[in-house]
Order: sequence, then structure tokens, then C-alpha cells
Amino acid sequence: MKIIADLHIHSKYARACSRDLNPHNLAEWADKKGINVLGTGDFTHPMWLKELKEALVESEPGLYQLKGPGKKTAARFLLSGELASIYKQGDKVRRVHNLVYAPNFAAANRFIALLEKRKVNLKSDGRPIMGVPCEELLKICKEADENMELIPAHAWTPHFGVFGSLSGFDSLEEAFGSMAKHVFAIETGLSSDPKMNWQIPDLDNISLISNSDAHSLRKLGREANVFEIPEKALSYAEIMRVIRERKPSEFLNTIEFFPEEGKYHLDGHADCKFSCMPEETKRLGGLCPVCGKKLLRGVMYRVDELSASNSRGSKNAPRKLGFTPPNAIPFKSIVPLEEIIAETFGLGSAASKRVQAKYESMVLHVNEFELLLETPRAELIKLSSETIAESIMRVREGRLNLAGGYDGVFGKIQIYSAEEREKMLLKPKQTSLF
Repeated sequence: MKIIADLHIHSKYARACSRDLNPHNLAEWADKKGINVLGTGDFTHPMWLKELKEALVESEPGLYQLKGPGKKTAARFLLSGELASIYKQGDKVRRVHNLVYAPNFAAANRFIALLEKRKVNLKSDGRPIMGVPCEELLKICKEADENMELIPAHAWTPHFGVFGSLSGFDSLEEAFGSMAKHVFAIETGLSSDPKMNWQIPDLDNISLISNSDAHSLRKLGREANVFEIPEKALSYAEIMRVIRERKPSEFLNTIEFFPEEGKYHLDGHADCKFSCMPEETKRLGGLCPVCGKKLLRGVMYRVDELSASNSRGSKNAPRKLGFTPPNAIPFKSIVPLEEIIAETFGLGSAASKRVQAKYESMVLHVNEFELLLETPRAELIKLSSETIAESIMRVREGRLNLAGGYDGVFGKIQIYSAEEREKMLLKPKQTSLF
């Protein structure tokens, strides 16, 4: 049984998140997207935990589904949360976001009680900020329940990733100390993909997971994980085992954002609208050529830096982009369907009514992941149009142009060149599309 899991999202109680993020809406949108297991997000927030307990019932060990009357959905929920640790270690302030997973509500309650004992304010935000170091946080997880797990969130984000250029660490051992042995995975984040992470030898024995970090319903599933799990074996424990053991027959692949779309892929300075590759940053001495201030070094720069660091003292040269370790879990890159429709229509926003109407008509009978990854071209044409079908096929084949994101600015996708779009406009059959 193929399971698609998005294990990092947020609730309406997290800062800068949609008020529509409630259990019923999440379950409905998980079905639209094709997500089988969805992290709850934010289980440490008292109001969200209350809503979860009222709305959900255990369906399989450690997994939950909606209860009560109303439309039934197939989606399962797994208790998850993201916590922000800000503390000083060594010569600098560390800011690291970590994902925590609980096997049941009882374990979540014990974990919360242990955080409250340390005076952590859990009411302030769905993603609480605390002065608890990474190593201690993992100890708290295991004290609450030995089956609780911690996975570093968006590991390469400059400001808040465990390997971030501004406040992170050079290794998991440096961040988690004696508890590093319990860290069996990292979340790669939107601005990196597995191919980039494969450049780091220290990660060869670490699972790479991908999740949406959604702050709104429509962002669910922009990244996800695909597992092969027998229906009768489906459980919290089995999902964690599959991630930990990373057997290609069970952990089939991850579904990835094109990392260029992420807002920290390149180096740059948003105020000056300047971005560049790591080689140019080095040539510039790390300074913006427009204003002279420091450039924010993005994920590509940081990966290159740690790859070189990992190779020092060994006979091996730094790994180049394209190196694939043995037994690496493969990945597939996607562009969210609404973005594809918007680009096909020549519209700047996926939030337009026209785009959303077309999206809803397409996912009425076939979920988004099936449309993006599996549905044959002929069927796509029936469900949409020749042009949208062509757009989806181009994304599947990687035939698109991407302008990399930087310093908090998302990257841009271009499926059609200006010349192609002009020719399409001249075709009578396509006029209604643009």
C-alpha cells in the first residue's frame, strides 16, 4: 500500500498561518492533494491540542482520523510539532527549529508537562520559542516516551536550520551531543533537495525527509514522503521504522519542490534585488556589490562549505553535485498544480479565481499527486486542456526555467519562454486560455 505522508505543517495557532487550518479542512485538503498521513502540527499549543482531541479518534496505533458525523475522509493524522530553540553554545547564539513526533496523546501530554516544568510558554505560539538546547530537547522527548522522535526541521535554512549559515552547527554531533545517536533523519527543506544533501558524507547514514511546512491549506503537500507499507501494518511506529531504516523497497521516494523555488537557495540581498551563485559570493568577498553590506549566504553556499569541511583530512575530494551514495532514496520534483495552471494561463498569482476554479475541477475525481506524477497525457487533456497537459508533462520531464530564490525571496518558475507564449496566443484554439 503506497502511503504519501506530509509530516510538517502548522495550525491556525501558529504565527502567520491561515485561520482555515482546522482538523476538518486539513483532512479534506489532504484528500484533494492525495496525502494519506498528515502531521497535525503544533500539538504543544493548548488550544490546538484540545481541538485535536475533540476532532480525532485513533484509527491505527498512533494514527488518528476525524470522528463523528459528516463527510468521511481517508486522511490519517500523526501528532507532530515544531519548536524553536534559541540559546548560546560556543561562540554564538544558536537558532534551531526541530520537529517532534509523539506516538499518542498520553505521550504528548507528558512532553508538554516537562516543557512547562522548564517554564516554556506554550500558549504564545503554535511553534513556541524556548531556551532549551537541542540536546536537552531530545532528552525531554525520550523522558516523555521512548518512542517520541525528533528530526531537525528545514536543516539548511540560514536563520533557523541545524546547519544554517547564520546560527547553525557543522554537524549533528555538535548540535545534539550525547543524544546525536537518536537523530536518524533531517528535513531537507524547500531550498534544498536530496541531490544537494548527497554531497555531505556525514549524511550518508541519515534519512532525508521532505515536508510542506504548510502555513495554509493550499500549500499542503508541496513536499512529501512516499512509503510502501502494508495496510494492516500501518501505524506511527511503522512509519518511523521505515524512515529510520531507509530501505528503498519501503521508503520509495520523496516528493520535492524544485530547490531553486525555495527562498534561501542562492546567496543574495533582497533589498538590493541582487542574487548570485556561491562562486560569485566568494569573488565579492561576501559583500553586496550594490550597497556593500553582507550577502545572506544561502543553502547552496552552505552545502558546498560543509562538503569541503567533510573532506578535509581524508583522501577524498569534496563531492560534486550529482554524486549519488549507495542505497540513496530517489526523489521526484514537482511544481504545485495551482502554480502550473497559473503559469499556463499567464497569470502572476495562483490565488486568482480562474486558477482556483480550474484546480477544483481537475481534483474533483483525481487527486493532485496523481495528476502531477501519474495521469497519462491523454487523460490530462480530458481533465483540463492540451496546454495544461503540456505544462504538466514539461514539469515531469524537468523542461522548465527556474530563477533561484534568495534572502527570503521565493524563486520563479517559467514553463514557457516569451516566444512560445506569443505563438500560443496566436492559436485560435488556445485564445481562451490566456
